[in-house]
Amino acid sequence: MATIEQTALYVRSKNAGPFWLTIDIFCTNDESFNILKSSKNITPQVFARIFLVEPEKVKIFFLEKLKVIKISMPRPAVQGCAYERDMHCGQQYTRILDLEV
Repeated sequence: MATIEQTALYVRSKNAGPFWLTIDIFCTNDESFNILKSSKNITPQVFARIFLVEPEKVKIFFLEKLKVIKISMPRPAVQGCAYERDMHCGQQYTRILDLEV
């Protein structure tokens, strides 16, 4: 079965302020976008389990015209705190690349 990494054109993560993390999944066409959109692994419950947040705090937006899926959630640690290990959240996307779609 294909993974997010194999289906998407590009995946990135970044901070959305000091308290939120955003992951963007870019697709090249409607087919790959629809595969990802209908995946059983693109859900708040899956992302909550991976990123250790409450499912009701995970927001998923399907931007059909742009062929982008945007996932936003509270950061695991506040930006710049003593236990924070990825100041700009630039490496957080790697946790989802191997999810099957």
